[in-house]
Amino acid sequence: MNELVLYAKDIKKYYQSVKAVDGVSIELYRGEVISILGPNGAGKTTTVEMLEGLRRSDNGEIVYFDKYTPLDKFVKEKIGVCLQENFFFEELTVLETLKLYMSLYEKNTDLDELVQEFQLEEKLKARVKHLSGGQKQRLAVALAFVNDPEVVFLDEPTVGLDPQARRHLWDVILKYKSKGKSIILTTHYMDEAHQLSDRVYIMDHGRVIAHGTPQELITSSGLNSVIEFHKDFAQLVDIEGIIISGEYAYVSVVDAVPVIEKLIRVNVKNFVLRHPTLEDVFLKLTGRKID
Repeated sequence: MNELVLYAKDIKKYYQSVKAVDGVSIELYRGEVISILGPNGAGKTTTVEMLEGLRRSDNGEIVYFDKYTPLDKFVKEKIGVCLQENFFFEELTVLETLKLYMSLYEKNTDLDELVQEFQLEEKLKARVKHLSGGQKQRLAVALAFVNDPEVVFLDEPTVGLDPQARRHLWDVILKYKSKGKSIILTTHYMDEAHQLSDRVYIMDHGRVIAHGTPQELITSSGLNSVIEFHKDFAQLVDIEGIIISGEYAYVSVVDAVPVIEKLIRVNVKNFVLRHPTLEDVFLKLTGRKID
């Protein structure tokens, strides 16, 4: 097993009667990508903020590199953070912004390499206020790597990116992983979590309700096949275990034939039979999709 660079044990954060985080334990190893997934209100943002040192835990322990806390200056030099909402000095250029952030750390990554990796070459002289949403997002993620960090937190890093830019950022994340960087990812895209993550933690109601590799979670879920159809037909068929999310109904089955026959009898023509995905596991465990 690779070196353990971060672990949290039984961390908690309570607000009066609300248990925002209720005894969460997480491990992160060198050169690993983990995803923390959960519906709104599950406690994942509070958990990540405690790991980053932005919020103090009420209980438990968080340890970096076997002996440091998130509040130690040594750790702050070793981590990079891309928040879900980023605020820039709008009058600065992209290049000035990168150099400003680099000046805050003792160690820096190579500026030219960073600019190339995040496709910022053509925008170096542009003021931040003139960037598109996708360009600002690429800049925000780039800033998380300016100090050549060992642990990187990426909160919704591909929001606002077009499909091509999103895939490119996946490649960048995997490249940094291959260099031994350890990355904690939060995302609303299940395919992103599946493609990038070595392990996934699923949270709900302040607790980790499942964790493992994406394939382990799918295999252990007991899901064999999933049938998807419009929710309007859910009341017309006698099928146990139907979950409705948005406009569609989902049901996991061991034997698909009897279920398909029932759907046909009530004139359901547009349905999909497919293998289960990480999103199906999430739906089964939480009863809802990520909003």
